[in-house]
Amino acid sequence: MKKISYLSSLVLIAISLNFYSASAALPLRVNDQPMPSLAPMLEYTTPGVVSISVAGTHEVKQQVPDAFKFFFDQRRGKQPAQQRPFRGLGSGVIIDAELGYIVTNNHVIDQADEIMVTLKDGRQIEAKKIGTDAASDIALLQIKADDLTAVAIADSDEIRVGDFAVAIGSPFGLGQTVTSGIVSALGRSGLNIENLEDFIQTDAAINSGNSGGALVNLRGELIGINTAILGPSGGNVGIGFAIPSNMMRNLTNQIIEFGEVRRGVLGITGNSINPELAKAMDLNTNHGGFVSQVNANSAAAEAGIKAGDIIVAVDGKQVKSFNALRGKIGSIGAGKKVKITLIRDGNERVVTVKLKSAPDSQIAAANLHPMLDGAKFNNADANQGVDVSDVANNSPAAAIGLKKGDIIAGVNRNRVRNLAELRTALESVDGVVALNILRGNTELYLMIR
Repeated sequence: MKKISYLSSLVLIAISLNFYSASAALPLRVNDQPMPSLAPMLEYTTPGVVSISVAGTHEVKQQVPDAFKFFFDQRRGKQPAQQRPFRGLGSGVIIDAELGYIVTNNHVIDQADEIMVTLKDGRQIEAKKIGTDAASDIALLQIKADDLTAVAIADSDEIRVGDFAVAIGSPFGLGQTVTSGIVSALGRSGLNIENLEDFIQTDAAINSGNSGGALVNLRGELIGINTAILGPSGGNVGIGFAIPSNMMRNLTNQIIEFGEVRRGVLGITGNSINPELAKAMDLNTNHGGFVSQVNANSAAAEAGIKAGDIIVAVDGKQVKSFNALRGKIGSIGAGKKVKITLIRDGNERVVTVKLKSAPDSQIAAANLHPMLDGAKFNNADANQGVDVSDVANNSPAAAIGLKKGDIIAGVNRNRVRNLAELRTALESVDGVVALNILRGNTELYLMIR
């Protein structure tokens, strides 16, 4: 009886709604005041948010009975593994309509062999992976398509707790979905979600499939990339996290220019300020990063930062913890100058630091051309081309004749001044590619197909 009664109620409600819609549409104005709505903003913003589907294979270790472990040599630490196919869903944001750049989360496309992007208008386009940064969970894709819409990028340092926020993505594969809330907190870190954390926290509903989607303000400007949720059952409980747009922009600019993130480092170790530490050290602040050690010859040492200093801001923006400091610095490229506000002996001072490179910051050629695989590149000095910093033995790059110390100065007689121009030049050429190489005092051409 309850089921029949419930269905009957639904029918009556449906009839009532149909009658109401037929007789009187919802008013656009009440007492001469326009009804508030996010629809106008979403109409021009949502075409810049895409759905992403991926397919690939990953290794899965097998559990082997004890009686057979000898045959798999597990005594020496070797584990049998098999390749298993997987599929996944996520979201992405178009940040450059002309060049087709799309930003998403690294965990959305990690290990994917096929990446398909679905636009709001229904078009499906295969995407190319330009570069990733696992430590911050950022990935940059590129598609070739006309009539794309990019989402404008806001200055995430300007947002405040309490600002309205709108999340756009494709949860559970349902298609594009919009939810709204507010900015609940800023500078969230220490959550062990990623290596570098400086999250925006929001109560706008974020669920599985929203990863890589947009968090926008009421002007439709991107303030963050939705990345993770905190919930006991894996569902939304009103605690979601997004990578700030400024952090994303710093990282993707490096990927576009170099093919990877060239992370800047201060060269310090330390801890977050807490009440216990503040009391023990007789500090007059309860936030910031306490510097416990400064590495010799580091960027921090050269700028005069000392052990015992408390770093409270980067470029005038407050940092609440040492983890938040790591997140901000880790998204700024090597060679960039930043202003560090610190407290020493109760006095506040500002020092300028030129960040140094993290170890092993050379760039691989995986996303430039298959025949350049095995080589590593750096931008040559003074925009003179692309320096070949290493070539692996028996690699495709070695097979075409590329050598360590070469400088790639052009492609098919068109000059290239850096890695970004080299990538663009290679993408625009079909068929044979002639690399203009400077080798010592000699100029030569290497042909690749």
